[in-house]
Amino acid sequence: MARLLVATSNPGKLAEIRGILQHLPVTIATLHELEPVAEPEETGTTFAENARLKALFYDTAAMVSAAPPRFTVAEDSGLVIDGLHGEPGVRSARFVRPDATYPDRFSEIYRRLAGTPPHTWSARFICALAVVQAGTVVYETTGTIEGRIADAPSGTDGFGYDPIFYHPPPGRTLAEIGAAAKARVSHRGNAFRRLAVWLEERLDERPVG
Repeated sequence: MARLLVATSNPGKLAEIRGILQHLPVTIATLHELEPVAEPEETGTTFAENARLKALFYDTAAMVSAAPPRFTVAEDSGLVIDGLHGEPGVRSARFVRPDATYPDRFSEIYRRLAGTPPHTWSARFICALAVVQAGTVVYETTGTIEGRIADAPSGTDGFGYDPIFYHPPPGRTLAEIGAAAKARVSHRGNAFRRLAVWLEERLDERPVG
């Protein structure tokens, strides 16, 4: 089977991605299987730029491993709030400060939104992913989910900003709808389902090199 390196150490993201790709004849490798390397500095101004940067970086790191991957995929994702002029955006994982807890980040978001009109609480999650093969970016896509900031955090079946992201169709936050339902509608689910289709079309091709 083809070896696919998923370049994230976030256990919540890994669980979502494994579930989406589980039907494919691929062996999923993780960063824990590589020799430890310092994380690349995410200098991109867009999610797509950061996804590309990380995919290229970890593909290079993986090439010296005992079992190099055929493909390396990395994603960059975050929360974009209209009333905060797009923040936290690409700084979602570092919003407020790098070591802030998510409750700290929630508090800051509500502080900044206090007194603003309801329509400015509209928000979306964005996930951009990039696939690298033999040092070249060979596929990119983006997934989104639209919603708004909830009146208050709610739910425990999620991670990151899920408790404050209200998704109108089910009328609940992403942290309330359960992992399976979230994967069907989430930004990451949308992006990785597109990746799954792309991979299915290429798994029969001969590896490069």
